[in-house]
Amino acid sequence: MNSIAMTDGGNYPTLRSMFHRGCVLAVFATALFTVACSTVESRNQAADLETGPLFRIEEHAGQPLTVITYGDTRFTDPQETEATNPQVRRWLVDKIASEHPDALLLSGDVPWHGGNANDYTVFRDESRSWRDQHIFLLPALGNHEFSEGSEQTCLQHWWTAFPELRGRRYYAAQIGAEIYALNLDTELSLLPGSEQAHWIANQLANLPSSVKWVFINLHHPPVADFQANGDASHNPRPNEIALAGLLENRARSSSVKFIVVAGHIHNYERFLEGGVVYMVSGGGGAKPRPIVRSREDLFQDTGFPNYHYIKFVKGAADLDAVMIRVVDPNAPAPSWETKDHFQIPSNREHATRSAKL
Repeated sequence: MNSIAMTDGGNYPTLRSMFHRGCVLAVFATALFTVACSTVESRNQAADLETGPLFRIEEHAGQPLTVITYGDTRFTDPQETEATNPQVRRWLVDKIASEHPDALLLSGDVPWHGGNANDYTVFRDESRSWRDQHIFLLPALGNHEFSEGSEQTCLQHWWTAFPELRGRRYYAAQIGAEIYALNLDTELSLLPGSEQAHWIANQLANLPSSVKWVFINLHHPPVADFQANGDASHNPRPNEIALAGLLENRARSSSVKFIVVAGHIHNYERFLEGGVVYMVSGGGGAKPRPIVRSREDLFQDTGFPNYHYIKFVKGAADLDAVMIRVVDPNAPAPSWETKDHFQIPSNREHATRSAKL
C-alpha cells in the first residue's frame, strides 16, 4: 500500500512512493514530471486503464477516522467581498484545521477565477493552517477553475497548486481500509460511453473488499432542490443525472454505500434517493444562494446563509455525520452550531440488521 509522507517546508502531504440529478473526478504524476497540456489532455484518460486508487491514506490507530467535505470557497483577493466572504472563508479554513481530519474533500470552485494565478496564491496563503496540520487534500475541479483563462492555462494553474495531480482531471483515493473516494470532473462528460463514466465503472467494479463507503466528490450536483424560477445552471444537469442513474443501479446490489457530495449551489441540501446519499455542500465562503426546498430535501431548516462544512467520523458500523455552520457571518469572531446530524450505515451493516429482524 502506498503511504503518505509529509514534505519539508510546510507543504501539503505528498506520496512517498509511486506510484455530478446534477454532478461529480484528476491522476498522479510527481511535481518533477511535466508535459505539454495538449499531450496531457490526450493521455489524461489513461486513467481508464487504472482500477486502483491514486492515493492511499493510512488510518491512525487509536483515533477515529475523520473526513470533512465542503466546497465553493472562491479564494481570491480579500478586497473582493461581493463574490465571496473572505472573513468567513478564513474562519472555515481554521475551524477545519482544528478538526484534524484525515482527509479533506474540496468539491470545486477553490479559486474564484482559475485563470488568475494570484487566486491560487491567496488559497495557499489562507490555507496555511491545513499545511501546518498536514491535512491531506482531495480536490475536485469545478466551473470556476476554468474561469477567465484558456483551458490549458487554467489546468496548468490547477496542477501547479496540486502537483501530485498533474496530468489528471479525476482520480481515486482510499482513506483507511473502509472508505474510498472518487474525485470527479463535471466539466467533462459523465454520460454513458464517456471516458470518465468508463473509468468510474472500472473503479466501482474493482473496489477493495474492505471498502464500506464510497464518497463521490464533484462540483455540479446530481440531485438538488429544483428551482422552477431560479438560475437553470444551478439545477441538476443531464450530465450528472446520468451519474446518479449509474450509482442507483449499482446501489441495488452493492455491498458499499454511495455518498455523493457536490457544491455549486451555495447552500446546504441533503437527500436519500435510490439508496444513495446526496448532499450539496457549497457553503465555503462564496456568495450565499437562497433556495426553495422541496419535500424530498431531508434538511428543512429555514436558517440562511449556510456557511458550513460536513464532518464524517467513522464508527464501528456507521458514519456519524454533522453539518457545522457559522452562526453569524457578520460577527467580529466566529461561533459555530450543529444544524444537521445523521448516521450513514454501510450496506453490509444494514443487511445484517435486517437479517436479525
